[in-house]
Amino acid sequence: MRLNQYLFLSGRCEEAFRTYQRILGGEITLMLKHADTPAASQVPPEWQDKIMHACLDLGGRRLMGSDAPPGRAKPLGGFCVQVAAGSVAEAERAFAALAEGGAVTMPLQQTFWSERFGMLVDRFGVPWMIDCEPPARAEGEAA
Repeated sequence: MRLNQYLFLSGRCEEAFRTYQRILGGEITLMLKHADTPAASQVPPEWQDKIMHACLDLGGRRLMGSDAPPGRAKPLGGFCVQVAAGSVAEAERAFAALAEGGAVTMPLQQTFWSERFGMLVDRFGVPWMIDCEPPARAEGEAA
């Protein structure tokens, strides 16, 4: 069993996923627009180019999402998409890129449990938690 994240975005799913791919790497394995599905006739013309389903594969973990239908988009909250960076430099780069145009809720900093930890809400309204564990702890969990 695998646990993945699924985001409902407010009409900017394609832009968000292309941004996440640029920042996090991985491969967009699916970017399906409503116009390209058998259900296209049931979607208003202005919604045809919106994303019905997107998938960013990040080495066996997936970030998935779609554009929320009109009137159904709600602010995202009560969770964070967590990124476990492999190095301090990677954590700092990802945090800065995701924070661009968004709001930092906890600056990226060293903590008693992590080499770097910080939280933010990106420009698409998605809450993120960036973490870089101390090398000994991260290696111990991988074994």
